[in-house]
Amino acid sequence: MDVVLLSRWQFAITTIYHFFFVPVTLGLSIFTALLETCYVTTKREKWKRTCRQLTKFFGTLFLINFSMGVVTGIVQEFHFGMNWSEYARFMGDIFGAPLALEALTAFFLESTFLGIWMFGWDRLSEKLHCACIWIVAFGSNLSAFWILVANSFMQHPVGYAINNGRAEMTDFTALITNPYVLGEYPHALFAGVATGGFVVIAVSAWKLVHDEASREAFSQAIKGGALFMLVGILGTMGSGHMHAQYMVQANPMKLSSMEALWETEDPAPFAVVADINEKEHHNDFEITIPGMFSFMLYNKPSGEVKGINDLQAMSVEKYGPGDYIPDVAGLFWSFRIMVGTGGLMMAIAALTFLLAWKKRIMDFPCMLKLLPALLPIAYLANSAGWYVAEGGRQPWIVVGLQKTADAVSPSIASAEVGITVIGFTLIYLILAMAALYAACHFICTTSITASEGSDA
Repeated sequence: MDVVLLSRWQFAITTIYHFFFVPVTLGLSIFTALLETCYVTTKREKWKRTCRQLTKFFGTLFLINFSMGVVTGIVQEFHFGMNWSEYARFMGDIFGAPLALEALTAFFLESTFLGIWMFGWDRLSEKLHCACIWIVAFGSNLSAFWILVANSFMQHPVGYAINNGRAEMTDFTALITNPYVLGEYPHALFAGVATGGFVVIAVSAWKLVHDEASREAFSQAIKGGALFMLVGILGTMGSGHMHAQYMVQANPMKLSSMEALWETEDPAPFAVVADINEKEHHNDFEITIPGMFSFMLYNKPSGEVKGINDLQAMSVEKYGPGDYIPDVAGLFWSFRIMVGTGGLMMAIAALTFLLAWKKRIMDFPCMLKLLPALLPIAYLANSAGWYVAEGGRQPWIVVGLQKTADAVSPSIASAEVGITVIGFTLIYLILAMAALYAACHFICTTSITASEGSDA
């Protein structure tokens, strides 16, 4: 198999494993900080004890997830030198800066204060201890910001100059205020909030069914988790809509591929097409809503959105001969999976919050049993969104500057990459299973009762 394709598979597999844990880290860190804030500020003694236990409970789940995020993320750093040395040579001056800042300003911050938070119970004042978890939450989400600064340059390069065959940074301010990151970051942040909230309601639902002693505590947790998840879903949808509007300028090929819009139309339709792989506009059938796509992008009932065929011709004229069309079928269905699962998550969050708020959640045991089984929906939504973001810029690794095929290391062989693909996949699978076992064992063996003392 081609070394470029194998290297792409290797990076995709390790990234997907890593991205299983990242959104939960972003969201659950904030939820844990909110729980401890409730613990510090509440005047109700019984709820104060329960809230402290809930903070420790979900804080432990956060720790397990955070550890796996670190382990799976470190390997990605080595990929740039092992498999993508030409990319590292060409882009190192720009890509290295936000990665270094991520380590210096975010990872060290969150890891240091996470250690203080873990061992600081009853050693620090309540307010100081609560401040530590807020610093951890800030560091986790700052880490995501720096990573997305680097990624946004790959999607929409700004603040650079080409010197001696390399891209060099000329404007750091332009790099961190890239309009692309201003759309990507809120979308990732709110997706993390939604995923963290889903973890809370799935775990709480299981405890409500199987742990009668913890029922009172988790009847409150599921209500808070559902509201948290609902806020995340609404924020994800809103930020995604705004980001799509900017993609009209930044990456129209990705946007048109998401809709399999082969021909330029004014107003552009919102279409469901049968033959989305056809590079000529000969579809077996299509269902269109005239003007809907343009309306979503421009907030007005009409507007020209260029089709894939015209964009391909423009790319050939600008960059030279080549195929500049990404995987249209993959983008088309991934986008719909992302949107569909997001809508389903919103319905789950709204219904769960309504029932918990009315104190009727226990009247629906079948729903409580189903909620933990539905948790993979959040991971499916995140993975589909990741594919849309990364698959949509192909064949570029840095849009307009370097193609993916030109970024691979020249000295590696297919056999070497193939062996490491198998090795990384198996190791990550074992690690993921170990993390899942540790989390499930902790959930099953830890009870929270309102009658226990504050040190429970």
